Amino acid sequence: MPRINQDELAKALNLSRTTVSRSLSNHPAISASTRRKVQALARKLGYGAAPVRAVRRARSAKPITFGVLLGHPLAPADGLTLPRILDGISRRARIDHAAIEVVRIDPLALAPDACRREIFRHIRSGGWRGAILLYPFPPEVVTAIARKLSVVSILTDYHELRIDLVDTDHSQIRLHIDRLATLGHRRIGFIHWHYPVGGLWGPRRFAAFAESLFAHGFELNPGWTTNVHRDGPAPKIREAIADHAATLIREAGVTALVCAADHQAYALIEDLRIRGLETPADYSITGFDGNEPPAGLPALTTLRVPNEDLGASAVARLVSRLLAPTSPLRKTLVETTWHAGQTLGAA
Repeated sequence: MPRINQDELAKALNLSRTTVSRSLSNHPAISASTRRKVQALARKLGYGAAPVRAVRRARSAKPITFGVLLGHPLAPADGLTLPRILDGISRRARIDHAAIEVVRIDPLALAPDACRREIFRHIRSGGWRGAILLYPFPPEVVTAIARKLSVVSILTDYHELRIDLVDTDHSQIRLHIDRLATLGHRRIGFIHWHYPVGGLWGPRRFAAFAESLFAHGFELNPGWTTNVHRDGPAPKIREAIADHAATLIREAGVTALVCAADHQAYALIEDLRIRGLETPADYSITGFDGNEPPAGLPALTTLRVPNEDLGASAVARLVSRLLAPTSPLRKTLVETTWHAGQTLGAA
């Protein structure tokens, strides 16, 4: 079967090739409905090209070098997604005639000044033109880097800073709530962990969770959540979170738990099993990321993140920023896919 291309997608949808190209790269000038239509057909037909953008470097242009800075991962599961993100970065860098230097910096092990000095040493020695940030860094460190280089962050939104972002579409949490609603769940809790260096992804997924509850007319009870608001219960350690979740199921009548990330959900499944609770018999649970289940645990109902596309989109955005440094900031959202695991049951 011949490889599908953008011209064929455009013909099938009666759209221009430019509209198709921009839809595949989540260009904000294209309506959300058109982007969804184009991307749905692309997935159905197996189109898997790297994201494209309006500005492309010529192959004859002088090579550029940029750094990929790896901060402190939030969980061991991040080690599974990192290679896929880096594959996407490498693939797109080859297309754009760019060289990359991957540097791991642990901001938890260094004071901010030392962290900045270490990063600047790599910037000077490598002749970097820009940087991609992966995993959270302290905002003051990011501010210092952004004064010297064009910067794109993957997954971590430094909303107070003027840098480009490539992120997942957190609003798709609604797909979990929609499915739980069809199974009869009405009392749904939200579980998040506390991190010493974090980002806005947890609160934004909670915001999508809250919006989805309101859309269905369900109760949003602060007592059924963890680590998302200032005045409610805020357990910071894994054992306390599991105790809280067990109490919600046994005493508050909560029938489903939405976790902000897969690694949180898998840990909770394991901890609740120790407390005599099994999914989906006693409660339903969902996650976000698309990680493979640890040995002995059921496959999680989750939202799978296309990690290669995150990396490729970050390179495309960074090169565009280098070629058009005064262009408006961009926040590129890459859609997830809903995956039905083994952790949902009727309320």
